[in-house]
Amino acid sequence: MTLDDARAAYERLRAAHLSTVRASMEDHVERLDWPRERIERYQTERLRSLLAFARARSPFHAARLADVEPTTATVADLARIPPMVKQEAQDRWDEIVTVPDIDRAGAERVLADQRWFSYTPSDLQVFSSGGSSGVRGVYVWGWEQFVTLACLAWRWQARAERRSETEPGPARLAVLEAGEPPHASTPLFDVATEAGMQTVVIPAAAPFEQVLHAVARAQPTHLVGYASVIGRLARAASAGDLTIRPVRVSTNSEPLSDEDRDAIAEAWGAPVHNLWGSTEIGVQAVGCGEGDGLHICEDEVILERVDADGRPVGPDEPATRTLATGLAGRAFPFIRYDLGDEVAILSGRCACGSAMRRVADIAGRRDDDFRYGDCMVPASAFRYVLGTDPRISEYQVRQTENGADVLVVGSPDVPSVVAALVSSVRPFGLDHAEITVGVVDRIARHASTGKLRRFIPLAG
Repeated sequence: MTLDDARAAYERLRAAHLSTVRASMEDHVERLDWPRERIERYQTERLRSLLAFARARSPFHAARLADVEPTTATVADLARIPPMVKQEAQDRWDEIVTVPDIDRAGAERVLADQRWFSYTPSDLQVFSSGGSSGVRGVYVWGWEQFVTLACLAWRWQARAERRSETEPGPARLAVLEAGEPPHASTPLFDVATEAGMQTVVIPAAAPFEQVLHAVARAQPTHLVGYASVIGRLARAASAGDLTIRPVRVSTNSEPLSDEDRDAIAEAWGAPVHNLWGSTEIGVQAVGCGEGDGLHICEDEVILERVDADGRPVGPDEPATRTLATGLAGRAFPFIRYDLGDEVAILSGRCACGSAMRRVADIAGRRDDDFRYGDCMVPASAFRYVLGTDPRISEYQVRQTENGADVLVVGSPDVPSVVAALVSSVRPFGLDHAEITVGVVDRIARHASTGKLRRFIPLAG
């Protein structure tokens, strides 16, 4: 099958998928105005359904849920279940997946053989991501799961558009995401939420001049994409190098810095809908564009702020990590999954009127980014290469004066990885990066916490 044939086959089925998303959007928009009692009642029933399904179909979860009765379980009962971590999820993949016609080897074959994004015969989508932990992950999303996740990603924007007093005109969405397999970002955000909306995908990792020219040609009314890329476009607009007038901006995949948010406000004055998500859970929280912070997707996600022993803490108490349970994920359930990010709960009702609780904007691991003089290279530039190579199972990046020394566990094609890394960091201003890649049997972890620091900046 040629690349053109693969694209055409994918788009035919995806068109049906997107129609299902649009049909489901009204329901999801209405949920944003549910009273607190209804949110909690719905969440409890969704949790009971997930626990019963996972215990029946997944040997891994059956063992974890042995002491929990799904039919009567509440959110408080989750504390009786041990946390789930990424390495464990990947090591025990075949015990977790609930779909009978796919296993880890089969998922890897899909990733290796597909010419473009694709669906399996049972309508699964297979993705791979390195994420922030550096452990390569392989994931499957079912048909209904994608519908839910797409609605979670776009319902706040849809709600705002419906409330707008401005007469709607021709809408064009510029999608600044990975742009190609195996990342889930492009399918999730390349979604036309309005009738007649056109979309154009612009690979965010392309040299910035190419991104700039592509956005200028597209003349989008709406922008969605990596926070750092949209922030840089906003600064280009303020400098007179880009003339566009987006009415709405959506950011994701990276922490939205205060600097980038300010740049967007200065350039366009458009509402910003920031999103916190992961390939495992999909979408955890989204900004409404009116009040502070991000609204937790409480109808489809349960977040627990916990201490070092995995015990839930109060909203005003310090937490060491955040555990997430994705209520829509049936093909590969994530229950009490350690996201790694630290979050803070915001008090009070949001100005938008929704009863969905909020967390402060996610700082994530912003200090993972490396500064070289006036250049800031985001950690995602390294993750994009290292986290999606199937021959790399783990990595660590140590900043050097003019580049980085990288340790990897696995059997990669080292020259190809070096070349890809040099190419990946170039758009951020590091034109002649000096990068080395060393293959090792293991990477040392912190003696007391067992955590592995993935990105190590220069001292001082």
